[in-house]
Amino acid sequence: MKTAAPWLLLLLALLALPHPSAAQPAQPALIDRELLFGDPEISGGQLSPDGKFLSFIKPYNGTRNIWVKGLKEPFASARPMTNDQARPVRDYFWSRDGKYLLYSQDKGGDENFNIYAVDPAAALPPGQAVPMARDLTGLKGVRVVIYNVPLTDPNTLYIGLNDRDKAWHDLYKLNLTTGQKTLVRQNNDRLTGWIFDWSDQPRLASRSNPDGSTEWLRISGEQFLPCYRTTLNEESDVVGFAKDNQHVYLTTNKGAGRDRSEILLFDPATGQEKLFAADPLHRVDAGRLEISEKTHEPAYLDYDDDRLRRVWLDKSYEQDFKTITAKLPGLEVYPASHTTDERLWLLSATDATHPSVSYLFDRQTKQLTEQYQTRPKLPVADLAPMTVVRYKSSDGLEIPAYLTLPKGVAAKNLPVIIFPHGGPWSRSTYGFNAYHQFLANRGYAVLSPNFRASTGYGKKFLNAGNNEWGQKMQDDLTWGVKYLVAQGLADPKRVGIMGGSYGGYATLAGVAFTPDLYAAGVAIVAPSNLITLLNSIPAYWEPIRKQFYERMGDPNTAAGKAQLVRQSPLTSAAKIKTPLMVVQGANDPRVNKAEADQIVVALRDRNYPVQYLLAPDEGHGFARPVNNLAMIAASEKFLAQYLHGRYQESMTPAVAQRLAEITVDPKTVTLAAPSMAASK
Repeated sequence: MKTAAPWLLLLLALLALPHPSAAQPAQPALIDRELLFGDPEISGGQLSPDGKFLSFIKPYNGTRNIWVKGLKEPFASARPMTNDQARPVRDYFWSRDGKYLLYSQDKGGDENFNIYAVDPAAALPPGQAVPMARDLTGLKGVRVVIYNVPLTDPNTLYIGLNDRDKAWHDLYKLNLTTGQKTLVRQNNDRLTGWIFDWSDQPRLASRSNPDGSTEWLRISGEQFLPCYRTTLNEESDVVGFAKDNQHVYLTTNKGAGRDRSEILLFDPATGQEKLFAADPLHRVDAGRLEISEKTHEPAYLDYDDDRLRRVWLDKSYEQDFKTITAKLPGLEVYPASHTTDERLWLLSATDATHPSVSYLFDRQTKQLTEQYQTRPKLPVADLAPMTVVRYKSSDGLEIPAYLTLPKGVAAKNLPVIIFPHGGPWSRSTYGFNAYHQFLANRGYAVLSPNFRASTGYGKKFLNAGNNEWGQKMQDDLTWGVKYLVAQGLADPKRVGIMGGSYGGYATLAGVAFTPDLYAAGVAIVAPSNLITLLNSIPAYWEPIRKQFYERMGDPNTAAGKAQLVRQSPLTSAAKIKTPLMVVQGANDPRVNKAEADQIVVALRDRNYPVQYLLAPDEGHGFARPVNNLAMIAASEKFLAQYLHGRYQESMTPAVAQRLAEITVDPKTVTLAAPSMAASK
């Protein structure tokens, strides 16, 4: 047989190589962490009630503050309304007559909020660039809550104050012009909320009973008459009054035959109830019902399934949104604000690979106009899609989860970050997630499981988490790792875990109870000792204390205390062999600084390396971007060290300085003497 010429063999070999056009796409460049976690350029848009002005949040002197412009003016003509340099303004709203901009603010993350008012039309004080912000409540160590923003009395707010009793809020009427507070009802009945009718009169109140049940009370003169009750392991909530101002829309999962919550049309006077809505696919709990303040009729119902599902109840709105979504294909559109006459709507359009873009929609002209992008410099083409996966846990329970895979690399043998949500009685949802995008860009597969105890999937799924902290709830994360390994996606030697609040607890539990599973952990505002956690919760959480005991364990019983000790990561700190970073806010009223100190000292005393970041001006999570960016910079380098993902070496001088300031040498950490409450 004749041998082929050498040049022919070379040609055949070259032809066998993959064509460049068929090669794996290149991994995107590192996305600067400032683009994901720095201040949005513009956010929080709100229309004034008359539609003449648009307000929004934008940095001013380096901190997020409120700005205002004429609706038709360019954003360059906007004027700053506040100049709060201690804390970013995170949320605000217009008074009903558009006379004031109102916002709440705490001190250093202590969650004792006061209410401030700014008059956009006021003359500027001499030498000042912004109007004066008035502290309307002016209280120290008091948490102000807002119950009602009355349309019929626009110079008023109905608020709750816990200045008399730290555990319970009294109902007050607040005058926005004078700041005068008038007591409406003293709370001697364990009341937790108020429902106002369309005439802005308080008609219903909710009560937390000592046994943990929730009771709805009909207000009749000076009397509170019980009309509906759900047990500790059930849930109920009043959305608002129906058009007749007699019936209410009541969300409930009461009864053995009702797993997923439904919305009832309920008559508090007679107790009669009629089914109004439930998930037609029988997958998730009843969604968020939006009621028009103009017509008093239901407008739409949103269900949180794998993705948003919206059921339209008002046909005119449905037609308008068909017009809108045709122009914004593939995006999820959320109403953010509207004028009193509901002609103009400010909308937010987003999905997993698109941070929010704001649009103005005129229901009369059907014109849709872009207003602003929250993060216009973010390279959206480099962002990674989010998908839904499901897997079975240790006992066969199906766990829904959101998975983001890095772009430009083969989906196999990847380093992984398990990213559990906080709460734990909440849930992860589909959408733009800065952490998912950040970690995926660094080369990690990111999994956010909705473990048992997550909300939205029915009370059986929720209550399956009772007394399962660190046990089956942790299995739901562990079996997520096993699922990714079985799929060939995960490198079992490069699995990390990262989360905040309960997600921080899950991080500590993961490295303590499954010490061979994780190669790195980042625990943010994380409970380490469930006994000290429960003994230090804020006084105003008294209404849900019994729920904590039911779902976590009762420290007042021998069995409950033993369970809490067993489920505390601190108890098993000697088993930890995973490199750990601990992040804490010094003023956290929910998860006290002692929770971080305890685990840091336990690891330090074993001569085990642990990194500790402590921000003196933060609470339960970091609000100041410079603190957050410092934490992100440290954590990505930490994860890269142990999981071998990519990381951005550079950081701004301000972030570098702040990281140095909040980095604590574990050798310097000392534990405070245990209080009598903590030692019980």
